[in-house]
Amino acid sequence: MYSDSNGVPVTVLSGGLGAGKTTLLNHLLRTVDDRDLAVLVNDMGDVNVDAELVAEGSDLDVEGGVAELSNGCICCELRDDLETAVVRLAREREFDHLLVEASGISEPEPVARLFTTSSRVAASYDLDALVTVLDTRLFLDTFAGEDVPERRGRRDSADDTDAGDTRPLSDLLIEQLEVANLVVLNKTDLCEPAELEEAEALVRALRPEAETIRTEFSAVDPDRLLGVGLFDPGRTAEAAGWQRALADDGTEGDPEHGHGGDRGHGGHDDHGHDAEHGDDDHHRHRHPDEVYGVDSFVYRARRPFHPERFAAVLRDLPDGIVRSKGVAWIAGRDVKVDVAQAGTSVRASVRGPWIAALPEVRRDLYRSNRPDLEWHDEHGDRRTELVFIGTDTREARLRSALEDCLVTDAEWERADALENPFPDEEEEAVALREP
Repeated sequence: MYSDSNGVPVTVLSGGLGAGKTTLLNHLLRTVDDRDLAVLVNDMGDVNVDAELVAEGSDLDVEGGVAELSNGCICCELRDDLETAVVRLAREREFDHLLVEASGISEPEPVARLFTTSSRVAASYDLDALVTVLDTRLFLDTFAGEDVPERRGRRDSADDTDAGDTRPLSDLLIEQLEVANLVVLNKTDLCEPAELEEAEALVRALRPEAETIRTEFSAVDPDRLLGVGLFDPGRTAEAAGWQRALADDGTEGDPEHGHGGDRGHGGHDDHGHDAEHGDDDHHRHRHPDEVYGVDSFVYRARRPFHPERFAAVLRDLPDGIVRSKGVAWIAGRDVKVDVAQAGTSVRASVRGPWIAALPEVRRDLYRSNRPDLEWHDEHGDRRTELVFIGTDTREARLRSALEDCLVTDAEWERADALENPFPDEEEEAVALREP
């Protein structure tokens, strides 16, 4: 195990609507025989349906929100603050392992942070693993260009609830996968063997270090989920597939690093078509899994995008692209624009200012503290760095389209006058494409 803590081990469980999380919880409660479990079920609805389902499968009385299970386990409805609930459990109960179902929270990362920061919670607990349960059939259909329903802000399944969350289903699936240590590919009976191989290849591309388990009806040996010691706090933030692609490409997952720093002094020919000049870094191509057609590549440029042309390309990405992520330099926006695409959803938000855009004193201080910061004499740290992952990225066509998005000299001179759909304020987000 990564942690040397003596706290109670914690497994954070996430998964989409109907993926099988509550079925998995009940299965663990029925089959574990050498541990006393505590279960925290986070249900955002007025009625804690998940707690009711756990109760039905475990002789549990949920009156009052906290109840004893016949085997000594606990189920708690997290209507109050999560930190208060877990501290109270540690103080009032004795148990060997805590299971937290992160339903109602789109991604498990906020829950994980509670157990890894220096807080009264972290003093009593030891995060063991982040587990994501996938409806494998739906996962494949979502990223195979099939018609997939939007994720709506209402209960669509008795297995989950996420009231008020209206983000697309594809966003949820990707976010849960990109932090997972272990992925349960559930409902495998609905897939052909070749499809299961493809699903595992996609998981490897999106989260290279995650372990996978194939299941039907969430039937998993408890020893494969509990006490596995898979969570590594030092690597959680850098292990997503897009970050790994950047790191393997020489950037260590930091969009401010990389090569090509001498490019883009202002001439139109400076910005790109690097493949014609043999620029290996600009045209680097990754192969997460060649057998099943899962591929990725990194695109870089030291010239800003024309906002409308770039937005049009993002809205028309090939269906085979599962995930794209990174920072874009947009003409007329002197901030880092974070681009995040998951399936049919494309969103843009502001990550923060370019270091080159800061006042001189702050800029120089930042640079003195970051001697490895890639810096261009004219443009500073302004650059585009994007990763594309998918089953059919159509790399050559997409690279050509991105090159055509870069501004001409004339457009660059009047950049502030260009129509611009991208955000320019922090905490502002724009949906460029939705299901």
